[in-house]
Amino acid sequence: MPGSTDPVSTPIASCRFCAAPLDEVVADLGMSPLANSFVPAARADAMEPYYPLRALVCGTCKLVQLGEYETPDRIFSDYLYFSSYSTSWVEHARQYVETMLRQLDLGPSSQVVEIASNDGYLLQFFKARNVPVRGVEPAANVAAVAVERGIPTVVEFFGRRSAGELAADSPADLIVANNVLAHVPDLNDFVAGVQILLAPDGVVTMEFPHLLRLLAGRQWDTIYHEHFSYFSFLTVRQVFAAHGLRLFDVEELETHGGSLRVHGCHDGNRARPDSARVGELLRREQAEGLDDLETYRRFGRRIVADKWDIQQTLIDLKQQGLRIAGYGAPAKGNTMLNFCAVGRDILDFTCDQSPHKQGLLLPGTHIPIRAPEALEAERPDLVLILPWNLREEVVDQLSYVRPWGTRFLARTPELRVLP
Repeated sequence: MPGSTDPVSTPIASCRFCAAPLDEVVADLGMSPLANSFVPAARADAMEPYYPLRALVCGTCKLVQLGEYETPDRIFSDYLYFSSYSTSWVEHARQYVETMLRQLDLGPSSQVVEIASNDGYLLQFFKARNVPVRGVEPAANVAAVAVERGIPTVVEFFGRRSAGELAADSPADLIVANNVLAHVPDLNDFVAGVQILLAPDGVVTMEFPHLLRLLAGRQWDTIYHEHFSYFSFLTVRQVFAAHGLRLFDVEELETHGGSLRVHGCHDGNRARPDSARVGELLRREQAEGLDDLETYRRFGRRIVADKWDIQQTLIDLKQQGLRIAGYGAPAKGNTMLNFCAVGRDILDFTCDQSPHKQGLLLPGTHIPIRAPEALEAERPDLVLILPWNLREEVVDQLSYVRPWGTRFLARTPELRVLP
């Protein structure tokens, strides 16, 4: 990964995996600030940097990708996303740990390493079962929370160099990397590092949003600068294979609007044959046209119609005299609000459980972020759920607003009032 703290502003000209030329645009979302670059209230009048938010697809390997406009150290070294604030995500992690303990027979002599370990939300469950753990987390402020929980955490970006240092101490029997592969600009360095760190009989699992679901569900708001790549199973298998790793199993999950959990091992590990799910998903992705550039062109054309629909829906509601507040301050919400030009004339404020975000302004739109208690004080007519992937969890958490007559809005994928 780049080491400079200066903006790199690199237009994307060749594929970050296979180096083939890039000229096919999948999604053009205009100019946008970084989706997690929240603004202090004292800097409300200061200028913000905006960058092109444009995704392209490689005609050779079909990797969907963005250019690198800011270095990872600027984006991730002081991060405001803490995994533990999502109860459903923590439960997802707990269930995963229980499954891995059973499947891999992990114990006190094992070693588990999580890449992008955040605040220790997942490794805490391995630690509670006396399995040795190590976290790798580039955001020092987030890593500090994990350390307070007793989770040994290395504060750095992962790649060949850091993998070699970790492997010299102890190779990993299990490497976990959830929702980090998309955040890596130097994809080959990252996956090569996994190959170095993984023990000969070890297993790596990674979770990331599934490109098939992004296209089918019109989830263009999950495209933002911090996500450098978007993966189909067809493509991610090629990436791992290029670095001596074989994906022997794959699970389809409902997290983040539809994700994949891939299971990998060293290519020479014959103790883990390919599951039937591998061939089935490859065939389905091909049938859905993920190896056909026209599929990506159709998606790009639909995005503009979605923008118009969202704008018209919100304008119609405001013309009825309804007051709208938001809930959540996720990256996907900031992509949608900036692309659709939704500002404080539409959305009075938004609420977020994380005290690290409260009191700040959303990037670009400068909509204020308040504590959830603001909903009771203001009693808006509608609550726009910005993390639509968590809409059931949010509706349950905010059930207390229903007696006031407050209703919920969310993308489903159309932006509609929920029943």
